[in-house]
Formats: sequence, C-alpha cells, structure tokens
Amino acid sequence: MISSVVAWLTDPANWSGPGGIIAQLLTHLQYSLIALALAALVAVPLGLWIGHTGKGRIVVVNLAGGFRAIPSLGVLFIAVLLLLPRLSGEAAFAVPSIIVLVILAIPPILSGVYSGVEQVDPAARDAAAGMGMTGVQVLRQVEIPCALPLIFSGLRAAMLQIIATTTIAAVVSLGGLGRFLIDGQAVQDYAQMAGGALLVAALALTVDLVFGLIQRLVVSPGLAGSA
Repeated sequence: MISSVVAWLTDPANWSGPGGIIAQLLTHLQYSLIALALAALVAVPLGLWIGHTGKGRIVVVNLAGGFRAIPSLGVLFIAVLLLLPRLSGEAAFAVPSIIVLVILAIPPILSGVYSGVEQVDPAARDAAAGMGMTGVQVLRQVEIPCALPLIFSGLRAAMLQIIATTTIAAVVSLGGLGRFLIDGQAVQDYAQMAGGALLVAALALTVDLVFGLIQRLVVSPGLAGSA
C-alpha cells in the first residue's frame, strides 16, 4: 500500500493538467483563503467590540460557539439545496461551500479576538487612559497589540478547520484536494485516496507554519509566550 501511494504521488502525470495535484492544491488554497478573509471581516471587528466594551459576550459568543456543534456536511447539503436553484455554473456549488466555511471559521476567530482583548492587563488600560488616550486609541495602540497572540491562535485554528472542511466540500462537486478522496473512492483507487489525504495534511501543516512565521514577525517578543 505504501509503495502504491508513493508511486501515485511521484507520478508526473498526476501533477499536471486541470485536474492534477498542482491545480487542485491551488484551488483548495484559494477557497480556504477566501473563506478565512470573509470570516475575519465579520469576526475580528465583532470580537474587538465585545472584548473592548464587554457587551454582547453571552449572546454573541455562545451563539457563535453553537455553530461548532453543527455537522459540516449537513449544513453544506442544506446550503446547496437552498442556493442551487438561484445560482448557475460553478457558483452554484462554490458559493454555498464558501458560506459554510465562513460559518465554521467565525467561532474560533471570534473567540480568539475577544479573549485576547478581554485578557489585556487592566493596568495597561488605566495607564493609557491616564495618558489621555481615547477609547479607540486604547484599543488600537494597547489592546490589539497585546491581544495579537490569541488573535493569531484563533486565525490559525480557523484556517486548519477550513482546510479540513474544504476537503469534504468535494462531495458537492467543489474542486480542491478533496477531489482525490471522492474520485478515488468512486473507482476504489485507495492509493489516490491516501495520497490526497497526505496532501491535505501537508497543506494544513505548511499553512500553519506560514501563519506561525507571520505571527513571530508581528507579535512583540515579550508577548510571544501568551499564544
């Protein structure tokens, strides 16, 4: 089995063409980054507001956390059934899949952002206010820099979940590395399925490593241990 997986991964024919590994890898990464960006647009401002003001924590955070218990595949099928008659072409499958990915990515990002801001040392806030800073200045110059370790932790957790869920989105004809698992299962090509799974794992580890390097560059060394 191992030799057949290695043979599949090292076969040049599997790396070229519109359905090859390179093309599907880029498609998988494209959908994942789009979903992460959209989720961050919603969760980061909301998390900053909750952490800074202390308002809406119980309702918003608990509601968002409840989405984690929703089966990803079930939500995906429901979204496709609802939106398929209203869309055409590739968008009929891509849009519902991205919506599901965004919904699943919001809770970890939201949790990381509001927790990071909430856990900022109150003495730092008081010192900033004593210097005459406004609430917005305190948030931008004190709370956000101090919260960056947990913010990045939320982003990294969300990205790993997105990459994993994008794999099962191939069930509704979405492109990406999940195609190798679905197509391999259809023809009982277990080498292709195992190779696709290894590629997904490699992509997740690589993306997490990149996020970790970015985190080291933007987070103050004195706060690195808070991640």
